[in-house]
Amino acid sequence: MLFFSGSGQELLSFELASYPLSVRADGLELALLVLSRSLSGMCCLYFLALTTPMIELFAVLKASRLPESLIELSMLIYRYIFVFLDMALSIRYAQTVRLGYSNFRRSIHSLGMLASTLFVRSWEQGDKLFLAMNSRCYDGKMTLFEVHRPVRAAELLLTSAYFLSALALFYFTKKHIHYLRNRS
Repeated sequence: MLFFSGSGQELLSFELASYPLSVRADGLELALLVLSRSLSGMCCLYFLALTTPMIELFAVLKASRLPESLIELSMLIYRYIFVFLDMALSIRYAQTVRLGYSNFRRSIHSLGMLASTLFVRSWEQGDKLFLAMNSRCYDGKMTLFEVHRPVRAAELLLTSAYFLSALALFYFTKKHIHYLRNRS
């Protein structure tokens, strides 16, 4: 975006493999806008993921009427991320104890063995899960235990203050952004 979009004053220009690249003012503004939105979205997602228990997130997804198959798949993926991570760490530890990572060549060989063993074990784990779910008469729906707790006044007050400040920020910066766009 920085090199391929925008108009206005040219800020920087150079050639790369006989192809001219230039940074223009509007392209720089657009690139910074996309970068800031991406970083803020990632920060919000990390904040949500690191402060909210996954059970509550799944309950919110269910309450927002997402397809149940998507929620169940997300629950299984979340569960088995840690199972496979634990399995991979134990295999890697066993390889390290047996000097599997003593030089570069052995490291590459050990990493390949780790990946293949992890694939085989995860396949076997999936088969075991399928058999366990069938033996428990799985009908296509996993039960999700939801804990309904009342909203406290402090939480409501802080959330309202946050949304009001976000609206005020949007209102006051809207004029500034409109001014910057019409300036050029």
